[in-house]
Amino acid sequence: MAAAAVAQQQQQRGEVAAQAWQALVGWIGFLLQVLLQILRGTPSCAQLLSFVGFRYPLLSGPAVSETAPSVAFMPLRSEIPADAAPAPTPPPDALPRLTVVLDLDETLVSAYESSSLPAIVRTQAVEAGLHCFDMECMSTEKDVDGKEKVNRVTVFERPGLHEFLQKTSEFADLILFTAGLEGYARPLVDRIDLRNRFKLRLYRPSTVTTEYREHVKDLSCVSKDFCRVVIVDNNPFSFILQPLNGIPCVPFSAGQHDDDQLMEVIFPLLKHLSLQRDVRPPLHEMFHMPEWFEKHGISQTDQAV
Repeated sequence: MAAAAVAQQQQQRGEVAAQAWQALVGWIGFLLQVLLQILRGTPSCAQLLSFVGFRYPLLSGPAVSETAPSVAFMPLRSEIPADAAPAPTPPPDALPRLTVVLDLDETLVSAYESSSLPAIVRTQAVEAGLHCFDMECMSTEKDVDGKEKVNRVTVFERPGLHEFLQKTSEFADLILFTAGLEGYARPLVDRIDLRNRFKLRLYRPSTVTTEYREHVKDLSCVSKDFCRVVIVDNNPFSFILQPLNGIPCVPFSAGQHDDDQLMEVIFPLLKHLSLQRDVRPPLHEMFHMPEWFEKHGISQTDQAV
């Protein structure tokens, strides 16, 4: 019995040795195949994996020949055939240019009779950076010889005036409408509008008298369609006939050195209104001018929102 057990153990040891020898021979064969592939050319990762019994999952399917022909890629066409091109989207209806009616005194400038202007006011304004100039204008009064008197006026420009006129004129038609007399206003506007950005100038004779106020600016002399017309005025009573088109403006004086109304307040609002088909609803929502006039005892019979 002992001899049989010893013989069985020797047999098992021989089988294990044979299996180990076969594995060693297999690995030697694998190394020789790799060496041959290196001598022929660098093997691919998928080929090396296949040698050890793995299949690269992305390479399942028909075997790829070792000398696969190169693929010729066709360049994409630079243009789509006319019959296959989508129809262009029609552009939205272009809005007509906005019409901006601008007041003069205390809106764009502030003017004083030079003889009554304290020197300290002018000095402080100039030192603060306000631009001013002196001019002569004709007065409605006459001297003892019956000749028209000449008044000397000092004019302070509202900060940002020229930039405001230039940028606003890019998307709107500018109209000057002042209750001042032409003898005074015309030479003043000549000085601030050297590039003739105002399409039209209207003076006191163009204003009307109502039961509530004199020198009211009726926008119907500018346009019959009020959808794209706005008026900027420091005196709201100037536009009581069209309250839904008005933009009340903070009055300007020579003492307001840091005023920024034109470029920081009015210009962005006008730019926004230029994109609206009808300026009246947003202006009514912002200022509620009809209600403001009613609080001041002025009933409204003008157009509704």
